[in-house]
Amino acid sequence: MKRIKLTVAYDGTNYHGWQLQPGKPTIEGELNKALSSLTNEQIKVTGASRTDAGVHALGNVAVFDTSSRIPAEKFPYALNQRLPADIVIQDSEETLPDFHPRHCECRKTYEYTILNMKFPLPQYRNTAYFYYGNLDTDKMRKACNAFIGEHDFAGFCSSGAQVQSTIRTIYNLEVIEENIPGVNSHNAGRIITIRIQGNGFLYNMVRIIAGTLLEAGKGRINPDDMAEIITSCDRSRAGATAPAKGLKLVQILY
Repeated sequence: MKRIKLTVAYDGTNYHGWQLQPGKPTIEGELNKALSSLTNEQIKVTGASRTDAGVHALGNVAVFDTSSRIPAEKFPYALNQRLPADIVIQDSEETLPDFHPRHCECRKTYEYTILNMKFPLPQYRNTAYFYYGNLDTDKMRKACNAFIGEHDFAGFCSSGAQVQSTIRTIYNLEVIEENIPGVNSHNAGRIITIRIQGNGFLYNMVRIIAGTLLEAGKGRINPDDMAEIITSCDRSRAGATAPAKGLKLVQILY
């Protein structure tokens, strides 16, 4: 018996999140089905991040145990022939028998993508949150500073989370702009990317941070008040939870 670690990329548009749900398509369900078919074993993967419905990933991590004689590094070639086109195994390797992707110390990087222009572009309809109004990215960047370091993020967590602690550490939070030329000058716009790296995130924490930075960009939250909003642990003082489709898990480093 050996434990295999997979790096998984997916477009989450057509799935009800990562975690198994009876009668609904999920990333975990598709992986289990493909692996069980490939190995002739009853395989159940364990994922590092149980992303929500509509959330995407470039590098989520999953592990499974198998007695298969397939070399560890060959699993992407075999699995990608069995998986839907919107789920692709990027890498695989044998790992330690006791490695657990959620219980090991790691750094996770997420990105939240905003399409900021007068009219939306169809190619971003499933991968970015569209906002047509003015966003002050300088204010968004200024608001980022308060998040860096270890804080109690209870005010940036949706209800229903089952965690022992709401304290998390943010290593980096930045706002990046990329101009998009429109077909005419009236619809030129930009992609605004919120990139965040931390040691772990609470339920909907990244989407709430994105929603709060959006409020700062709209001028509805003063960036100078952000530290106080965080320390208040009051969910009502933070911004709305930004839509799932703009979020993607970029990388997990152990």
